[in-house]
Amino acid sequence: MSKNHRGAGIRTLPQHGRGKCPICGKENIKVLFEKEVDGNTLNICKFCNANLKNKARNAVAAPAATEAAAE
Repeated sequence: MSKNHRGAGIRTLPQHGRGKCPICGKENIKVLFEKEVDGNTLNICKFCNANLKNKARNAVAAPAATEAAAE
């Protein structure tokens, strides 16, 4: 089956959702994820979005790991 509606949500965005990521600086990349960074809401690429999620997940897991190792 064909996938006629794939990407239909970004067709209405300027330049089809492409731009420069303010975090990594890559140009002409899809910046579709809105995240609050340093009090500002920014549109970032999926690689920076994953990086921020991993940093947050590791920050939560690190104190739990040190507590388990101390016991």
